[in-house]
Amino acid sequence: MSNEKIVKQLNTILESEISGVVRYLHYALMITGPNRIPIVKWFHDQATEAFQHASTIGEKITALGGHPSLNVEKVPETKSHSVLDILKESLAFEKKALGLYKDALNLVGEDIALEELMRDFIRMETEHIEECEKMLKVS
Repeated sequence: MSNEKIVKQLNTILESEISGVVRYLHYALMITGPNRIPIVKWFHDQATEAFQHASTIGEKITALGGHPSLNVEKVPETKSHSVLDILKESLAFEKKALGLYKDALNLVGEDIALEELMRDFIRMETEHIEECEKMLKVS
């Protein structure tokens, strides 16, 4: 494993996860309607988890001798705040995050601890995708 390559990928993930905090907090603030409370809680939970992921990834970057990025991936403002539109945006974001973690997994080499960490994040992102897909199903 090249520390330089994995640190670069982890910094990309860090920037994405930090943008997730911003994204999910914004979504929570924009939800309206009769089902607002449980959806807002879910988005707050997502923002908290994105912060935890960012913190863990940042710690791993420094453990590998790298420097955590101060950049934040831009969060587009679509001005479309219906629950379904927000969930579609969330689904796209989670799928992108899953790809970033899979790319990192391909770079870990013999570092079993880092491999397990990436696999754990892949599991969590997959669960988020499944949850978004379930919420988007309208009967």
